[in-house]
Amino acid sequence: MSKCNIYERIFNRFDEDGDGKLSPLELRRFVETIGEELPMEEAQELVASMDSDGDGLLGLEEFVEWVEREIRGDEERKMEELKEAFRMYEMDGSKCITPKSLNRMLSRLGVSRNMEECSVMIRQFDVNGDGVLSFDEFKLMML
Repeated sequence: MSKCNIYERIFNRFDEDGDGKLSPLELRRFVETIGEELPMEEAQELVASMDSDGDGLLGLEEFVEWVEREIRGDEERKMEELKEAFRMYEMDGSKCITPKSLNRMLSRLGVSRNMEECSVMIRQFDVNGDGVLSFDEFKLMML
């Protein structure tokens, strides 16, 4: 099933009155079913900001645009969190995690490992075999 078909099925599921549009209340119910909160005032503001034809409702295209934007935003937030975590492990701006920097960070976290153990941990994700983890290798490890 294509992504467009999935979005359309979701859209139709929450289009309670079958008018081919989502009202702020219908959008709010959708957001609540995925475990998030969306106060009615925010739902109204969201619909108003995305409503291209001024009818106070979201059509399918507007809904898909909103969902895609939210997904991109989540991915960007996750990437920033990964970058921040990577910076905690790297040492002296070297742009890589070395056995020494891993050992230092693990010690700060109360985990005792010797250098050989840290080297083994790094080798498990060291794709290019240079003995350190680049950000891309760290990202693979974390995903």
